[in-house]
Amino acid sequence: MERLTGLDGAFLSLESPTTHLQILGALIFDPGEVEGEVDFWSVRDMVAGRVHLVPPFRKRMIEVPFGLQQPSMVDDPDFDIDFHVRRTSLPDPGGLAELAVLAADLASRPLDRRRPLWEFHVVEGLEHGHLAVIPKVHHSIIDGVSGAEVMAAFFDLEPKPVPRPLFAPRNGRRSLRRRDAADRPPEDTTPPGSAADAPPWSPEPLPGEMAQWRHTVSSLPGHAEGLIRSLSRTLQTARRLNDRNREVAGSLPPTPFEAPRTSINRAISPHRRVAFATLPLRDVRRVREVLGGTANDVVLAATSGAMRAFFAERGEVLDRSLVAMVPVSVRAPSERDALGNRVSALLVSLASGVEDAAARFRHIRDGMETAKEQSRSIGPDVFAGWAQAILPAVGTRLSRMVTNLRLFDHLAPVFNLIVSNVPGPDFPLYLAGARMVAMYPLGPIVEGVGVNVTVFSYLDTMYAGVQACWDLAPDIDTIARGLEHSLDELVQEADRKVRPVPWWHAELPA
Repeated sequence: MERLTGLDGAFLSLESPTTHLQILGALIFDPGEVEGEVDFWSVRDMVAGRVHLVPPFRKRMIEVPFGLQQPSMVDDPDFDIDFHVRRTSLPDPGGLAELAVLAADLASRPLDRRRPLWEFHVVEGLEHGHLAVIPKVHHSIIDGVSGAEVMAAFFDLEPKPVPRPLFAPRNGRRSLRRRDAADRPPEDTTPPGSAADAPPWSPEPLPGEMAQWRHTVSSLPGHAEGLIRSLSRTLQTARRLNDRNREVAGSLPPTPFEAPRTSINRAISPHRRVAFATLPLRDVRRVREVLGGTANDVVLAATSGAMRAFFAERGEVLDRSLVAMVPVSVRAPSERDALGNRVSALLVSLASGVEDAAARFRHIRDGMETAKEQSRSIGPDVFAGWAQAILPAVGTRLSRMVTNLRLFDHLAPVFNLIVSNVPGPDFPLYLAGARMVAMYPLGPIVEGVGVNVTVFSYLDTMYAGVQACWDLAPDIDTIARGLEHSLDELVQEADRKVRPVPWWHAELPA
């Protein structure tokens, strides 16, 4: 029996009938160069043969009586690979639009908590003879960074299965990081492959109710101590942050509830819409080289431009600039390959009230740097401590109250949208021999925040997935197309800055 951390447990307790805290993606593969056929059964057998490399994929959650402690993960005695790996197909013509509709439908349905919290949907009928996989994994198991590590268990670095030492074994799993030939243990040459390769597995017996009660009651004194520590740490951090902010020149990061009220910041429904966009990495690098900043700054600036176009098309005038919540990884080097969540969050102004694209980028770049400095002053333990201290029963009841009363139809939003950027590999990946040609990520939305923009880089492209509430953003394609157009606009600004002025336009000396 393995108790969830406070942050992992929070993603369970804060779910509601409208908020599904699960991470999805749309992965597209080209099996054209594979000898033989790559179909549902070859993918299903491959996943069955490697699922033991991700231990949480064979564990389900057990709720603690009365929600007095975080849930525990235990072996699922009824684990059935055919429940988790499912087959579906797209209608003609099988393009990105049809794939987005399917992804939105899957995102609208919560995972079954009586079973391990993941599903792989193998999608046939794509154009060009392609195959897709839509993974759907609960946020309590992974964050954006650890999600890439989870998927590493099912990927190869070459079309044909290769010896496992090509992947660095970390905690019994595989990594997407390459290893030199000299580092590979010569004795381990077992090729990953079908379910027949998986070691025999016998699930541990489920804990009895008395064992759960004893464990819960014995942990309550420590829970009270943790609450006191979190309160003390928060007060100390607030004083330190207040002293620091007095010395900071310029504008400070936005605070919660400082965001403007908009049409996407209302109570959400359980139904989702999805749209995809692609951002060439060469364009992102071009903007960075000329205008400075990071790839994440470019993503935020492109999102700002897209949201400006989105609200302009609606005829909606905002009284303040939009505020984005940006998840950031706080993993220590020793936690690099650990599953679960090691995240914090920043609030950043998107400077959407600034019309000039270059000036808007500079505002975002500088604001992001200030937000990072403030986050370093706060530290990652404050949020994790409160997540551990708040009883799941309290979090669940608060979440249900917010949903049932539709509070965000009347309250100002904490922030306007979620924007996340996860770096991926710059080398090709293969699934059952088929080469991955695209990977569109999809992060969750929450009450009061009807839009999530998530970006994942792979090879020479950034793939963006936009997920939104069905009722609040029926025009979600405007955001996806706006991301692409806004990046083009930033590239033009970069080109304009470095382009030499023709001699006939130069000013003559007086």
